[in-house]
Amino acid sequence: MRRGVTGTTPLEEKSPKRSPPKSVAAGIPAVFSTVKHGIRNMGAIDSLSKLGKLNKFDGFDCPGCAWPDPDRHRTFAEFCENGAKAVADEATRKRADPHFWSQWTVSELSEKPYHWMNGQGRLTHPMILRPNSDHYVPIGWDNAFELIAQELASLTDPDQAIFYTSGRTSNEAAFLWQLLARRFGTNNLPDCSNMCHESSGVALNDSIGIGKGTVKLDDFTSSDLILVVGQNPGSNHPRMLTSLRDAKKAGASVISINPLKEAGMGRFKHPQNPLDLLGRGTRIADEHVAVNVNGDLALFRGFAKVILDAQDWPTAFVSEHTHGYDEYRNAVMATSWDEVTYTSGVDRGIIERIGEVIARSECMISCWAMGLTQHRNAVATIQEITNVSLLGGHIGRPGAGLCPVRGHSNVQGDRTVGINHKPTTGFIDSLSKATGIESPVLKGADVVEAVRRMRGGDSTVFLSMGGNFLSAMSDTNATASALTNCSLTVQISTKPNRSHLVTGKTALILPCLGRTELDQTVFGNQFVTVENSMGVVHTSVGTAKPASPQLKSEPSIVSGIGLALDTKCGQSPIDWTHLVGDYDRIRTLIEQTIPGFDDYNARCRNKGGFYLPNPPRDDMTFNTSTGKANFIVNPITSMQTDPEHFVMMTIRSHDQYNTTIYGLDDRYRGINKGRRVVLVNELDMEANGWKEFDLVNITSHYEGAEITSLGWYVIPYAIPKGNVATYFPEANVLVPLDSVAEGSNTPTSKSIDVTITAN
Repeated sequence: MRRGVTGTTPLEEKSPKRSPPKSVAAGIPAVFSTVKHGIRNMGAIDSLSKLGKLNKFDGFDCPGCAWPDPDRHRTFAEFCENGAKAVADEATRKRADPHFWSQWTVSELSEKPYHWMNGQGRLTHPMILRPNSDHYVPIGWDNAFELIAQELASLTDPDQAIFYTSGRTSNEAAFLWQLLARRFGTNNLPDCSNMCHESSGVALNDSIGIGKGTVKLDDFTSSDLILVVGQNPGSNHPRMLTSLRDAKKAGASVISINPLKEAGMGRFKHPQNPLDLLGRGTRIADEHVAVNVNGDLALFRGFAKVILDAQDWPTAFVSEHTHGYDEYRNAVMATSWDEVTYTSGVDRGIIERIGEVIARSECMISCWAMGLTQHRNAVATIQEITNVSLLGGHIGRPGAGLCPVRGHSNVQGDRTVGINHKPTTGFIDSLSKATGIESPVLKGADVVEAVRRMRGGDSTVFLSMGGNFLSAMSDTNATASALTNCSLTVQISTKPNRSHLVTGKTALILPCLGRTELDQTVFGNQFVTVENSMGVVHTSVGTAKPASPQLKSEPSIVSGIGLALDTKCGQSPIDWTHLVGDYDRIRTLIEQTIPGFDDYNARCRNKGGFYLPNPPRDDMTFNTSTGKANFIVNPITSMQTDPEHFVMMTIRSHDQYNTTIYGLDDRYRGINKGRRVVLVNELDMEANGWKEFDLVNITSHYEGAEITSLGWYVIPYAIPKGNVATYFPEANVLVPLDSVAEGSNTPTSKSIDVTITAN
């Protein structure tokens, strides 16, 4: 790293403030927060204009989460508090222009906290940080593209380059990005899904033949039981609360399963409903189950025991559509209740009572997020949830199904259109036929392998389409070491972040258009498409004046790199200029390459877009090795620690979206003016002699290695004994690079073995 540059943020000098956690989500505070963020960043008139276009048929897709919009209608304000924050953050009037970069060295900027960096505004010009320099300076677009192409052309092996992608990227830009990587000759296409729902994709592909969920939004009001597992909708997917409210009003029961009791699963006051705002709101969860961190696999095995105890023979669905029932039943019946209750931390009586509710359910939806996907046994846990759903036939039926809730607006779409470090042979053959390029077939690097390759010197060029890789990735110090070992790092971004500070010998910042902004080419105004959590592909049309005349669209940036690369490495079959002149041409190429995109340009223009094929949901077809949905038997495992140790999980605050930190308050949990906090059970605090706001150090332990992070404030909280919680990205430094989920290689950010000592 450049002298003085640090991978982690500075310690907080003052202890945070604390108030009682909230039991009601949204309501008037959400309205006030929306108005405050909108006016502060955009002004009153622009707030009305831009938010009025958010998630509308003719508007732009929310740059936040991937929760779907209603199929047939849009409300007056089709957004949530966090969506409004994301738009206000992108549409801010502040500018991080060349003058800003001339005022600060990168080492000085590295001493600033996350929210300060984000608050400096939109990037306006392409910038370069040259070797041995501590200041970014402007660079012309053509010179930037030529520099990238020259660096790529100088590599002796295409796998020396890494092409990373964030889930905010559109289908069109993502398709071109993977095309650029494969034209260059590598499948090194790590993306943010490697850090979040990769475990879901691996588990579901083996179980039901598709790595996506099997429900539509309308299924929520047809369901009689909804399980919300390892998820905090109130802060991370607030519009989901509307669906849960509607399900409750239609008669469904909702059960929350999570180590933390979150406000969003208590009561919900819809900000657009005056009766809700003034009244008590709608009770969401009928019951909260405080499971141990990483105790979900055992808990669902307990549910299966209850269901199978009541079944004398398999259901018609199991007999006709599944494989492996007998083996699974034998494994369940051989599992002892002592193992289930000890590992899950949940009393047998509670498990039996909820298991009976599940057994009686005709239409059950199981939802989950990163509370399940970031454990060593994440794949096995998701397959156990799938097993329980299969026992009741809860797939391919209205009101029932599996629902992994994606955390970024187009992370599912990026994977669909080819952002995949291990593409199928069918995809490679189809891409080669449609484009004329000879795609590599060997598996590429995911995020963990990318860090290993860069740190070891095997990859020396890192290009990032969006995101904040340094802050998003586990083991911050290892990731920082990897990035600084590169000869060139390139960040295609909208706002400053820490990945602009911890860089290769040469670093480029390439500023791009945001979702809200007008994208014009010689052929007129362009739109892009995205895919939501439930497989709907629809348009996103920016209309606002770009933050700077110097901004380029992501497709245009990819095209510029591609054209420059052709001059260095020889002409490719891809006519980059032709493709980005009219995005319909990119969509035509996607249609020719990927099944399910038939008549793409016409269907995406329909109001609300179109559903991609989903064989398990559409007609109970399972494209697995057996041709059926598979019961998969896994042993019950969990995170085991020494008696004086804790299991730590990372969480988000209510004032952040992924690695973007808007402020220092977590309104729902009652934590204010600070983020370096560790939430601890009061009995554990008493046993260790800790008092509220005591300053401690946290050390993670993995296979004999230790990582210590200094300066965390202890806060008592309702979390199961032996478990603690910390905010990411601050706590990512404690997640060892090699601690990953079996089968998916996802960092285990939700189950880290730690000790806590006085500062």
